[in-house]
Amino acid sequence: MFNFMPREEAFFNLFQQSSKNMIEGGRLLKELMDDYRDVQEKVGRIKDVEHQGDEITHDIVRKLNQTFITPLDREDIHDLTSALDDVLDEIDAVADLFLIYKISKPTDTAVQLADILYKASEAVGIGVDNLAQGNLDANQFNIQVNSLENEADRLSRNAISKLFEEEKDPIMVMKWKEIYESFEIGTDCCEDVANVLERIALKAT
Repeated sequence: MFNFMPREEAFFNLFQQSSKNMIEGGRLLKELMDDYRDVQEKVGRIKDVEHQGDEITHDIVRKLNQTFITPLDREDIHDLTSALDDVLDEIDAVADLFLIYKISKPTDTAVQLADILYKASEAVGIGVDNLAQGNLDANQFNIQVNSLENEADRLSRNAISKLFEEEKDPIMVMKWKEIYESFEIGTDCCEDVANVLERIALKAT
């Protein structure tokens, strides 16, 4: 348990808003993969969430520029804000690829990767909530995020390898390779959030 003094609640509230918005984006992407209908509408909903995330990011940056004494190091506030935004940007990018490439149906691997990305976003969300409460057990969620990132990496590598072995259409190889890699980058971004939270926790001990 640790406390930040002086405590500027607005930053922590904004971090939680950003985190919840990120998780919602992950949930919508998982929903798209699980029920692949009305694709354009569902991708549009993810885009709306991404725009909301940008607004929250701008609010944090504006608050940072207006605050003389901050509850965390300025670098940490900036890095946490950017890392949360990066997760949502990648979720949006993955959804866009399904629309741009006119994918008719997600593969089983895509469904699994969407589930992993959603779980990873939930895990870092717990970390952000703990931070806002002044109580951060970095190991608790870092282990889970790292495990999920490793699983996503393994799944995407195996799927890409299988693509080159079995898919005859080089265009489809290109499309699915980019999709799988984008999913994996999303989980990498979740790991980046966890690393920033761990750094904040270490400074507070």
